[in-house]
Amino acid sequence: MQLIFFRHGPAGSKSQWQGTDAERPLTGDGRTVVQQAAALLSRAGVTVDAVLSSPLARAHQTAEIAASTLGCPDRLADDERLAHGFDRKRLAAIVAEHSGAQTLVLVGHEPEFSAVIGQLTGGTVVVKKAGVARVDLDEQTMRGTLVWLLPPRVFGPER
Repeated sequence: MQLIFFRHGPAGSKSQWQGTDAERPLTGDGRTVVQQAAALLSRAGVTVDAVLSSPLARAHQTAEIAASTLGCPDRLADDERLAHGFDRKRLAAIVAEHSGAQTLVLVGHEPEFSAVIGQLTGGTVVVKKAGVARVDLDEQTMRGTLVWLLPPRVFGPER
């Protein structure tokens, strides 16, 4: 199974945001870089069985853009397990529920994504905001191979 870890794009400042952290949305630049990342995935011919997102606003907005750009808005679903606290155990449950899928896009947060990717692959990675990583996963062993890690600067100018 291919897992595409897509970290949410840049969101508004915590200190300037008046609502709860869960409601903090993407910025305009955040939407732009997420769109650029999703467009690159689309041009690369990435097809997905499902786009699963943390329910936090910035992640859900990222997932909506990705699903729309990848031509699968009907395959978008929020999954509470991708919110803060995401770990290898939660990932195993998600993978088990989607057994038979070839490619899942998971939209979530740091530091959880980098930690889980490191546990799956035995390496150390950092997933930047709007960055994407592909891990080819052996579902039986829950071990994976990092195929690529794309920071947002690949998609456009530094932010």
